[in-house]
Amino acid sequence: MNRENKRKKYEKNYYKNHPCNETFVCKNCGKTVVPTGAGSDHRNHCPYCLHSQHLDIEPGDREADCGGLMEPISVWVRKNGEWAIIHRCKICGSLSSNRIAADDNPMKLMSLAMRPISAPPFPLERIEEMTRLMGGDGELKW
Repeated sequence: MNRENKRKKYEKNYYKNHPCNETFVCKNCGKTVVPTGAGSDHRNHCPYCLHSQHLDIEPGDREADCGGLMEPISVWVRKNGEWAIIHRCKICGSLSSNRIAADDNPMKLMSLAMRPISAPPFPLERIEEMTRLMGGDGELKW
């Protein structure tokens, strides 16, 4: 079922209050994604590659006309300790946050979490010099 038919079939904001129990094929990796195993009634990204599709303006409204591929760019931790994925649309640049699902690929999640550490915005060999410039002595003490 394509997006246009979904809009016509369901009333506005249908997915805000109803489970999304449809199987879909990931637009990024091509794997079939089933709703079971997510640990939630709202499957909104692929558990294999963590990509999503830009369907909503507000969660569950299916009002976005873009339809672009939503790339996972980061993770963050909510107040209650739950992890969420930050997605960015490759077409319009829109950002969204989605809870992780129970069956998400743990290595993909960890690689997103480690991305800032593995690729800092400055050369690592200059970290002591930069610490001194900030008023520290530049020595790493354990």
